[in-house]
Amino acid sequence: MRYMGIDYGKKRVGVALSNENGDMGFPYQVFPNDEELLKTIESLVAERGVGEIVIGHSLSKEGMPNVIQEAINEFIGDITLHIGIPVHLEPEQYSTQEATRFQERGELTDASAAAVILNSYLTRKKHTS
Repeated sequence: MRYMGIDYGKKRVGVALSNENGDMGFPYQVFPNDEELLKTIESLVAERGVGEIVIGHSLSKEGMPNVIQEAINEFIGDITLHIGIPVHLEPEQYSTQEATRFQERGELTDASAAAVILNSYLTRKKHTS
């Protein structure tokens, strides 16, 4: 099964996709966070055969939900209502910093952060199965 990873931000949303076996995630693309975002995600899910979505759980250093988490929760509700596939939260602390360790900050940084989030989930899932 293919998974989609999402690094949700106020202005941009990074997206990563796994291989068909769901073994490893790869940066895909960065989309603007606008009124077309849900339609874009829905189309991508259909086109790429995505079975589950993993979204970064945005927490403060103290482990509490931060300001963006409320918007993420609304987005999860929209995905569940309109697309109807399982959505999982995965801690995203320092995912952008980790992504920039492998590449300079640029156009695909948010997609790379989404791949970090997705790979974290896939690794944890593999070790708990």
